[in-house]
Amino acid sequence: MSDLSPAERSQLEAIVGEHGFFSWLGIEIETIEHGRVVLRVPYDEKFTNLVPGGEANVHGGVAATLVDTASGFALRSTFEDPQGAALTTTDLNVSYLRPATDDLTVEAEVVRAGGSMGVTDATVSSIAPNGEEKDVAVGRTSYRLFREGR
Repeated sequence: MSDLSPAERSQLEAIVGEHGFFSWLGIEIETIEHGRVVLRVPYDEKFTNLVPGGEANVHGGVAATLVDTASGFALRSTFEDPQGAALTTTDLNVSYLRPATDDLTVEAEVVRAGGSMGVTDATVSSIAPNGEEKDVAVGRTSYRLFREGR
């Protein structure tokens, strides 16, 4: 897959900077290509669980948010105007594999971006206590895409 133009990349980065929730999470864009996005969220204690014994584990909602957000960005990259793209999540499925205890990285790839529907697959990873990067969640999304003329 090819990289987006600097203008397209700048448009998507502007969304992160202007969106209050994305800014609060500290989302950083690592890679943006046509149909593929890699995002990162630094570990922060404010994201951890309240469950005794699991205080160092990142709440699963953060991983689910990353699956949804990265998937939306991957699909936006298929639009002529990524910043002005109109789309909405219609289905979000996340399977958790193990606790996340460090920074989170998500890679989302477009499976299909049609005229009105889009589907993505995403994998969230984190550094395990032993120092090895491991997948902590996988997800699939579907989106309604509002393309011009449809």
